[in-house]
Amino acid sequence: MKSVLVENDYTVAPDRLWAVATDYDALAEIMQGIASFEGLPKGRAQTGQKMNVMVSLFGRFPKQPYYMEVLECDEAQMILRSSEKGAGVRSWRHTLTVTETAFGSRLTDHIEIDAGILTPFFAAWAKYLYSARHKPRQKFLHRA
Repeated sequence: MKSVLVENDYTVAPDRLWAVATDYDALAEIMQGIASFEGLPKGRAQTGQKMNVMVSLFGRFPKQPYYMEVLECDEAQMILRSSEKGAGVRSWRHTLTVTETAFGSRLTDHIEIDAGILTPFFAAWAKYLYSARHKPRQKFLHRA
């Protein structure tokens, strides 16, 4: 098991960041060019959701089955916890939190990964993946 932590700051109110961070349509748009999803639900994340999706990296690699379950989506505390697996990953536990800062808000992604001997590779991928969401998310948040 390996842990990855990614923090990004935004100049928007925490509730605005939370709404975008938990919206599946926003996720699909923000991830364009990095990963595409087939079977992702519409709307926002909700506690108890279970999803079987197909994921393609960079739009070039074959689609792989991936399972995601939303264990907790607490609107008041702005905490989302998910359990995921597939595409070579035994366990991908993700905790997303949004907190207020002096200049807006911070999104923190904490991921715990178990992919056997490939765990270091998947940990590096997670660091890249969650860091790469920052600029497209900023653009998404500041659109008129």
